[in-house]
Amino acid sequence: MQWFEEWFDTPYYHILYSNRDYQEAENFLNLLTGFLKLEKNSTIIDLACGKGRHSVYLNKLGYNVLGLDLSEQSISYDKQFENDALKFRVHDMRNRIETEPVDAVFNLFTSFGYFETEEEDKSVFRSVSDALKNEGYFVLDFLNAEYVKSVITPKATVEKENITFNIKKHIEGEYILKEIDFEDQGKQFHFFERVKLTSPERILKFADEFGFELIQRWGDYQLNDFDEKSSQRCINLFRKR
Repeated sequence: MQWFEEWFDTPYYHILYSNRDYQEAENFLNLLTGFLKLEKNSTIIDLACGKGRHSVYLNKLGYNVLGLDLSEQSISYDKQFENDALKFRVHDMRNRIETEPVDAVFNLFTSFGYFETEEEDKSVFRSVSDALKNEGYFVLDFLNAEYVKSVITPKATVEKENITFNIKKHIEGEYILKEIDFEDQGKQFHFFERVKLTSPERILKFADEFGFELIQRWGDYQLNDFDEKSSQRCINLFRKR
């Protein structure tokens, strides 16, 4: 089992990240869908949807949404939100998506870069390309590798729900490694996150190989222009040729 399969399927992952800013996410999706000018009833895949917050909001905006995630626990939770225009399925983003061609695929909040090999990274672009209509949009929201390298915090402590999470971060080769240690109910736990610091140029190379053209690149959730030195995010908008 790979680290993300184990860690994302535990309740502790969701406890640690329970402070995620829903208002920021909704504002971002308002700006993004406004920029794309997608018609209502367009179909969007939320790839690596987690607990479904983006899927649910996109559905409220009037879109047909398919939320996909590797975590069975997350999808089981998400099923409560389903309706005729909102569905959830367990899915590994490296694999072909069984669907009619869709208008857009969103991969948001750093849900890429977990894999060991370049071939696995490319398989994500392949599966997205196969799922999209011609002229369909692919939004890949990734961390900005250069910015992350410049602001890394080696140690931090986070208190959530009476659990003290001790977090260490360091760069290891082309990866940023986050180690997470804590105790709960007398038991010690250790998990880690390992994300490849993929450069914007490398992302563009993958995209080009699978028939995407870069339309826009933003540096934050307010859709400001991307700057490799100072932007916190690297949000790529691709269109399938």
